[in-house]
Amino acid sequence: MPDWFRSLFTKKKKSDLSPELKSRIEKLERIVGFQIDDPSLFLKALRHRSTLSQEQYETYDSYERLEFLGDAVLDLIAAEILFNQYPEKDEGFLTKVRAKLVRGETLSDFSKKLGIEDLMELGERNGSTKVAKSILADAFESIIAAIYITKGYQHAYDFVDKVIEENLIIKELINTLDNYKSALLEYAQAEKMPIPRYELVNESGPGHNRTFEVKVLIGEEELGTGVGKSKKKAEQKAAREALKSIKD
Repeated sequence: MPDWFRSLFTKKKKSDLSPELKSRIEKLERIVGFQIDDPSLFLKALRHRSTLSQEQYETYDSYERLEFLGDAVLDLIAAEILFNQYPEKDEGFLTKVRAKLVRGETLSDFSKKLGIEDLMELGERNGSTKVAKSILADAFESIIAAIYITKGYQHAYDFVDKVIEENLIIKELINTLDNYKSALLEYAQAEKMPIPRYELVNESGPGHNRTFEVKVLIGEEELGTGVGKSKKKAEQKAAREALKSIKD
């Protein structure tokens, strides 16, 4: 990693940290598997933008810039892992599996299993409130970026490879159902039921950041609801809930 790239980030020694921050770094060291020599960068990787209203932080002091870089690094790592594991599979297969591997739900599960959720720095919130999956996914990518910047690509690759090996069975991921709407439609047709229909329940938020709530019905029976940043995502979540309720 070029020195000029590292110089873009202000370093801070572990000995300069408060006991609370030092404890968080030590826990993170056990997660990443090496001694962290630039704690300030890794603390930034755990800092949500909701903390930026505090006077000690600048507008760029959250994990968002790191998440941008980590997303790109993770895409390359995931592509290399799959390219090596499936030498006889075509580009279409590899692309679909990589999308499943780097999607938010998978990454948030990694963060939970690693204990990253407990290390996050967030703005004021109810102590019983869980950290959103999207935040946990972003934090995972941010940590990858911090590893890449301080230790290089091979360390980042080894970290991701180890996390996948210990927390995920790729063959099971390949067989994971993605298109819940199609599956629900197939079920309804097989059972000679009416075609599922989706209705918008609620729409909220500013124009650039809308949130949609959708319900799915078969006939007059409501089988599930879903919330997402687009109607399509909300419909998929509603269909997934419907399939779960049918199975139960």
